[in-house]
Amino acid sequence: MSTKENNLKEKFKIALTSTAKVIADDFEVKEKNSEEKKIKEFNFLEIDNLTSPADFIRLRAETDSSALKKKFCNEKIYKKNLPSNVSSRSLYNIAEKIRYETLGGKMLKGIEKNFQENYNQIINRKRKDQLKTKEDVSISEAFELYMLKNFHEIKLNPLTTKMLNFWEKDFENAIEKHKEFLLKNLEDQNIYSSKFSEILEEMDIFQSEDEDERKENQDQGQDNPSNEDENNDKEDNKDEKDENVSEASLDADYSIDEFNFDDQLSDTESDEQSSEQIAQKKIDSINLDYKIFTSQFDEVVKAENLENADEAIKLRRNLDQQLIGFQDIITKLANKLQRQLLAKQNRAWEFDLEEGLLDSSKLPRIIMDPYNSLSFKKEKDLDFKDTVVTLLIDNSGSMRGRPITIAAICADILSRTLERCSVKVEILGFTTKNWKGGQSREFWTKNSKPKTPGRLNDLRHIIYKGADTHWRQAKNNLGLMLKEGLLKENIDGEAISWAYNRIKKRKEERKILMVISDGAPVDDSTLSVNSGDFLEKHLKKIVKFVENKTDIEVLAIGIGHDVSRYYNKAIKITDVNELGDVMISQLSWLFETKKKYH
Repeated sequence: MSTKENNLKEKFKIALTSTAKVIADDFEVKEKNSEEKKIKEFNFLEIDNLTSPADFIRLRAETDSSALKKKFCNEKIYKKNLPSNVSSRSLYNIAEKIRYETLGGKMLKGIEKNFQENYNQIINRKRKDQLKTKEDVSISEAFELYMLKNFHEIKLNPLTTKMLNFWEKDFENAIEKHKEFLLKNLEDQNIYSSKFSEILEEMDIFQSEDEDERKENQDQGQDNPSNEDENNDKEDNKDEKDENVSEASLDADYSIDEFNFDDQLSDTESDEQSSEQIAQKKIDSINLDYKIFTSQFDEVVKAENLENADEAIKLRRNLDQQLIGFQDIITKLANKLQRQLLAKQNRAWEFDLEEGLLDSSKLPRIIMDPYNSLSFKKEKDLDFKDTVVTLLIDNSGSMRGRPITIAAICADILSRTLERCSVKVEILGFTTKNWKGGQSREFWTKNSKPKTPGRLNDLRHIIYKGADTHWRQAKNNLGLMLKEGLLKENIDGEAISWAYNRIKKRKEERKILMVISDGAPVDDSTLSVNSGDFLEKHLKKIVKFVENKTDIEVLAIGIGHDVSRYYNKAIKITDVNELGDVMISQLSWLFETKKKYH
């Protein structure tokens, strides 16, 4: 083997390792001790051949698939839902493989492209001289084509379309009515795989198998339920077929000498270094680890759509009456904050100029020595960073009464104050649509109540005021926090994730997220069928990610409860009357701090 070929393989190994780590977060690479250094080897594939562009495409796709399996496929869940009918296990493996590959394609466009190119390559290589009956096409081969067409959205060529046609009606009779449900639950391996197992068990094509064939298949599949040997045989056949493929069948622009691998490496490095991409991958990973039974009943709603205009005006008047008692103290604090911000925005001076305003501080030296020249100064504008503040307010039942009233009042005052200082403000609320799980729990009950379903309630995320909406246009919305029956459960982790996804899209240079809550996330429906810390663990992961891995500054105010176990910057207040003072003083401190500001 030439030195050039060895170097190419080494570069490719480095790139694949880097890619795998990014995709799988903790992708394991075996290490063997050597006297001089540690030699890293892949534990998922061997790079044995790099003679054509087809090899690069195949290896990229296989690396992505293996890393996604590590990331998204839980072995215990896989084995738990393994069909008892051993003949359908190969189809079960294909369905699971397509599931985690589809998730990966949604996560990163590059992964989706690798799969598209590889599967197109495989499809274009298929050669069948005689295709007259079903017996000429294996069920697993046809099922893979069906899954690629319907879940991966791969286009089939005339030959593979003909192969699928023999079996497509059987698959559609069993799967088509469940397709929408399966696609909605790709992220939940347990729901997806248990449903697929059930579908495969009930498929007519497996009902008439004789017992001898079952036993034979069982002997073959017992030691290797994941069917890796069968897949390896397939790959060997692919490699043999590759030798027969003419160069003309590949892209004419490809050649190994022209294959600019340094560009591929730099692309991988830039992907790793792109903080925005890594941040998105990380939060997607956190949210995928956190189970949600169904999100089809969740809603993000504008506050004005929760109530008619007359009722909104009535609630606003109620808020204004409550505001009278706090008007003096909050107005003083708001004015203080406004002075600080405006001072930071506008007041700065250039000294020792040849013209401008006379610098009176330098006059004594002129008196002492008349030959000294006069000194002038000039006022200049400071580079005050565009800023957006998101107020995320807990709208749970425990906030009912004075806490939610004070939160609404302070949101109202802060919104007006910050707008006068050219700081945009977004006001969001989070709760659930129902007590006791609502439609999500009913849906879970109808689906035989699978164990540990994850979050089991209908979310309601409320936009009281958008960042680009003026306070006057949204002021009636803030009164809707006082609406009877609005405040229910609180699932904080998903609310933080939602607020983060909104604020990260803003163009402002500085982003501040202020969370007002009265304690730990609580949803009785979810916690009754999951571990007691299920919601709390997710909240901690999301907050840690936003605080440490993004440029968004997070500040939390706990009403009557210490929330410092969730947030690094957290203030506890015992009396809701302190809320206005604390919110404004903490914002003042944030604008004074030099971290991430200068």
